[in-house]
Amino acid sequence: MNPQFFDIHAHVNDARFKDDEAEVVARMKTAGVWSIMVGTDLVMSQRAIELAEKYENVWATIGCHPVDNTKEIFDDKIYQEMAKHPRVVAIGECGLDYYWPADGGWVSGEDAEKKRQAELFKRQIAIAVAVDKPLMIHGRPTKGSMDAYEDILTILEEAKNKHGDRVRGNIHFFVGALPIAERFFALDFTISFTGVITFSRDYDEVIRRAPLDRIMSETDAPYVAPVPYRGKRNEPVYVQEVVKKIAEIRGEDLETVGKALVVNARRVFSVKIL
Repeated sequence: MNPQFFDIHAHVNDARFKDDEAEVVARMKTAGVWSIMVGTDLVMSQRAIELAEKYENVWATIGCHPVDNTKEIFDDKIYQEMAKHPRVVAIGECGLDYYWPADGGWVSGEDAEKKRQAELFKRQIAIAVAVDKPLMIHGRPTKGSMDAYEDILTILEEAKNKHGDRVRGNIHFFVGALPIAERFFALDFTISFTGVITFSRDYDEVIRRAPLDRIMSETDAPYVAPVPYRGKRNEPVYVQEVVKKIAEIRGEDLETVGKALVVNARRVFSVKIL
């Protein structure tokens, strides 16, 4: 079975899909969509694996998001064991999120919170290196800056110098500028775009100028549904709209772009044809 589209980051493991999960995946299969279900904490990671075991067009990541569940006590051994599962294709989503302090501040203080996030991120990089699988990275800067990306790059550069090609992966839901994207490309990382690009022109330059083999498509379902589904629950089958918009912005043939994005996903995450 060859996919027509690849949604490399979704959360059908989320409770918002509990009543129609099978129907959602069936729609994906009909449209030729493959997808990766992303873990954000221990429970969500375990659920992602369950879905990957259940459906042939679904894979999983395992990881702990920097701010989604700050009460979880991260257990390196449990995550590393899960990371060995053959249907797990990446570690994450992990990374740094500096956006939320603008909406109320960090209880523990900015320095302490940034240190906590950095340590959690580095522990997950260590797991990725140990199992030789890519990273699925979440980065969200403070509004009007690139600060989280700058710190992620510093951490990745240090890890890359130490571990070489075992440090690789994708920056999901990319919202950075072209110079930031180019620094990630230099480290052998890709970037992926969501349905936001169907209603915002902020990322057109990056999409146009990025090498085609360095970008991928995602939905981040159930969030940020693309046009014409805005306001509805997002789902992986809508990744088609993201791919269409990428092709449109680049001025390239839809079929050519779609095939390239599938090839990129299969390369980065070592996903084999079934």
